[in-house]
Amino acid sequence: MRASRFRRSPNRLSVDVLAVRIAELISERQDLRATGSSAAAIERNRVQLARAQWELAHALIDEHLSDAA
Repeated sequence: MRASRFRRSPNRLSVDVLAVRIAELISERQDLRATGSSAAAIERNRVQLARAQWELAHALIDEHLSDAA
């Protein structure tokens, strides 16, 4: 099995902050596509978006576990 590509950042962001960040990245992606940006720029945005979604998933898990404790 492959190791995860992402690691948790030491300064973990809240669910709300991550949701806003994801919305910003989605808007940026739409702008990149609309303006015909390079494939490299769109790929950088895709990786940033995937990482933010990964962080959000883990933040939600952490939040749920702390509520259950």
